[in-house]
Parts: sequence; C-alpha cells; structure tokens
Amino acid sequence: MFDDGSDELLGGLWPFMKRALLLFIPLWIYLICWSAGLNLFISAIAAGLSIPLIQIFEKMKLKRHLDSNKAGENLIK
Repeated sequence: MFDDGSDELLGGLWPFMKRALLLFIPLWIYLICWSAGLNLFISAIAAGLSIPLIQIFEKMKLKRHLDSNKAGENLIK
C-alpha cells in the first residue's frame, strides 16, 4: 500500500475527518444555497465544487508536512 503520510495529519484524525467532510460539506453547502433562494441547479453546482476544496486542503497540509520533515532531516546530527 502506498503511504502518503495523510494518516499523520491533524494528529491522526484526518482520515476520519476527511470521510465525514466528503459526506457533509456538499450537503451543507447545498442546503445553505437552497435556503438562500438560489436556483436548484446553481445550488447543486456549488455543492459539487466544494469537494475539490477538501482535496486541495489535504494536498497543502501534506506538502507542508513533508517540507517540515525534509527540513528536519537536513540538520547535522
């Protein structure tokens, strides 16, 4: 299995949080847009566009985590 280090993000809670966020964030975005009176089509598009934001957040955190590990490995021991 490929180890990308995502299990170490946010103290090991990220895999569980990611699954919950992938389920609930689009639903919440849809309901907020729908209750604001937006068109059903626009509400669905906004909800669908919220999913890549979770992936982008994960990639940014992984990059920051890997960069901090590389900086720690460069120290003379």
